[in-house]
Amino acid sequence: MAGSYNEAMPDPDFGVDIEEMGHVFDEADVVIVRFHVIGQRLLLDMRPGGTGDLPLIRLVPPVNGAEERYRYLQAERPRMPLPDHITVVAWPRYVQVMQDTGLWQCIVDRLVREAGDTMLPYAEEAYRDVRAAERAEVAAAIRGGEGYESLWERAASR
Repeated sequence: MAGSYNEAMPDPDFGVDIEEMGHVFDEADVVIVRFHVIGQRLLLDMRPGGTGDLPLIRLVPPVNGAEERYRYLQAERPRMPLPDHITVVAWPRYVQVMQDTGLWQCIVDRLVREAGDTMLPYAEEAYRDVRAAERAEVAAAIRGGEGYESLWERAASR
């Protein structure tokens, strides 16, 4: 594909450069956020379509590389041209910390700037989806769910 993949570099004190990530959310057309707890990614496609398409914010499955992500975007937004590049950022904390640092508000502000208040429910839904996925993954880890092995077993009732 003709595009490129960019990755923001982490800050050793916090795990990410908060200011730089804010700039990414404010300026990049397409961003993938990789969370440390869940396998899904947060896709932010800030490009409003001339055909009435709104920007896109949603949890998406991981892919095996840039070409696969471009194909995913093409399938999800067939009326939109492919982006020149996709910026990938790693978020090594829970999404609640993203909200606490103001980074989630940067995302919301950008969505509203691109398409107005109509984007607010989409941002809220995406936030809830990420929180729910994180909680489910942590619960699975504690219980020894799929992909995890429990270190402790509950004693059998006698």
